[in-house]
Amino acid sequence: MIHTLAITKDLKLKKNLPLEKLYSDEISWFWVDFEVPDEKECKLLETHFHFHQLAIEDCLQNLQRPKLDFYDGYSFFVLHALNEKTLTPDEVDLFIGKNYIVSFHRDHLEALDEVWLKINTTESIWSEGSFFVCYHIIDKLVDYYFPAVYKLEDYINGIGDSLNKDAIDKVFDIRSDLLRLRRIINQMRDLLYRILNSSRLEEVKTKQIFFADIYDHLLRLSEMIETNQAITSEIRDSFLSLNSHRMNKIMMVLTVVTSVFIPLTFIAGVYGMNFDNMPELRWKYGYFIVMGIMVAIAFFMFLWFKRKGWFDVD
Repeated sequence: MIHTLAITKDLKLKKNLPLEKLYSDEISWFWVDFEVPDEKECKLLETHFHFHQLAIEDCLQNLQRPKLDFYDGYSFFVLHALNEKTLTPDEVDLFIGKNYIVSFHRDHLEALDEVWLKINTTESIWSEGSFFVCYHIIDKLVDYYFPAVYKLEDYINGIGDSLNKDAIDKVFDIRSDLLRLRRIINQMRDLLYRILNSSRLEEVKTKQIFFADIYDHLLRLSEMIETNQAITSEIRDSFLSLNSHRMNKIMMVLTVVTSVFIPLTFIAGVYGMNFDNMPELRWKYGYFIVMGIMVAIAFFMFLWFKRKGWFDVD
């Protein structure tokens, strides 16, 4: 589907004009949005707008890394929107000339819907030109990164002391989500850095404070991701330490039990050999004496272990 809007030289808005009428002398600048285009509409990038073949290939091929390319008469941007359900990037391509902006995306994006509505209803933007629309698109795409990061951050903070297996499994899933977000955010951050420092984008020089604000947002997001990654690492280490502590307690109990039963097993083994010349086997009270000795040995070993601090594992 193709949407169009145009701003006339006397700052009036015209919607849904045919592509052929967008080049009228009365038009100051226009925006054409290719939303989930079919094959026939995709061909218009070449047959009507005559964009460079390499830029068109970037639009039609699989997901590209965010970048900025310069062609004769226009600039080509590859941006990443965030799919909030899968935390994967959705590509948004922008062709920006002196008096036009052409956007191309294969998915329906609420961020672009909001920008489209804002351009339609905010007359103060109409005089700013096509490149200022580019700023609003990038700004809105970045704004949609924040809810996903906040959601993960809230979940991490809500884990608290519930370091059970289900919680730690979720932490590992969150770490994977953070890595995906980090890749998207850092790539967009690098693109904004290039935009701010490009000598070929004259429009940025007059609007640098706006693009610098987006860059600051991306820096903040990047710092939040790094902080949350550090927190999940601490949670993971705490879980492993807690498991190690529990294992030590279990091994301590098993060691005490084993140590106590070693001499008892030795005594039982000796008197279980049934040799004929073992006078203790014929004592009237031999059984009770041996049992008493075994109980005494176990009791005194328990006291000795306690005195040595074997039970002070907390």
